[in-house]
Amino acid sequence: MEVVCMLVKISDIKIGLNRREVEPNDARALSKSISEIGLLNPITISSDFTLIAGMHRLEAAKLLGWTEIECTVSDLNGLRAELAEIDENFVRTSLTPIEFGDLLLRRKEIYEILHPESKATKNGGPFRGNQHEKEVTCKMPVTTKSFVDDTAEKLGVNPSTVRRGIQTAKNLMPKTKDILKKIDSKVTKTDALKLSRLGPDEQEEAATQLVSGEIKSVDEYQKPYSEDNTVFATLEESIADLKNPNKDSRYTPDLLLSDIDNFIERFQQDMEWYDMPMFDDVIPQISRIQFDYVKERFATIPARIEVLLQRMERSITT
Repeated sequence: MEVVCMLVKISDIKIGLNRREVEPNDARALSKSISEIGLLNPITISSDFTLIAGMHRLEAAKLLGWTEIECTVSDLNGLRAELAEIDENFVRTSLTPIEFGDLLLRRKEIYEILHPESKATKNGGPFRGNQHEKEVTCKMPVTTKSFVDDTAEKLGVNPSTVRRGIQTAKNLMPKTKDILKKIDSKVTKTDALKLSRLGPDEQEEAATQLVSGEIKSVDEYQKPYSEDNTVFATLEESIADLKNPNKDSRYTPDLLLSDIDNFIERFQQDMEWYDMPMFDDVIPQISRIQFDYVKERFATIPARIEVLLQRMERSITT
């Protein structure tokens, strides 16, 4: 990649439509620093003078009344320029969980277009191009880092953080994201992840309650079942209720839904265990025989679920 450093008129620099808004406080603080010690790192622009990296430095220069700014003119264009822009945005500490996840999704899309060899096939082999109608597997090693590993390294985070961010961004519905944007950084990554595991309607309802302050976390969201809507102030009260000889202890549809929901949440939490770093070295050592065994065992889960669903559906009368 060729780069050229030169002074460019600020009025000639173009800003892309997908740029994040500037944080005024950050720009003011940066302008103070630049006025004292100068611009240490030039901003980066493309050959057509479109900004790639350095939005806050550019705004700081404007605050100082500069008409020109030192730029690194890069030959990065198209997708590579957008990838560089995304990586620049990741540096901002003010990213909300929604912004972080959406950036991850776009980065993954671009990265796998630029590095198709990093995209594994369903059978475990590296991507071999699209000259075949079906995905194929081979013994050749992937020469480029996977998207997760590359992103984790650049961000200085654990790969599981990237995986959870992708999971959240993929599963959150557009309406849910629009609702959450109203409270921006007040939404934690944990709440965003838990919202993404709810159904579309539940997501929207829980997000609305979160924004309005009706609930403080997704854990407080009431699922579409209840246990007499009883809330106990203390552990002692709940124990006393269990010991109440007059309590109706019949198993109800609400209790069934509660049990199933708790089972699913425990299963999801248990699956997150396999995102731990210690598995990064173990999983590549799995043999084909071992993989086939694991695949066969996992296949029994949806089969059992389908049996239960069919049994429930046959019993529905209304």
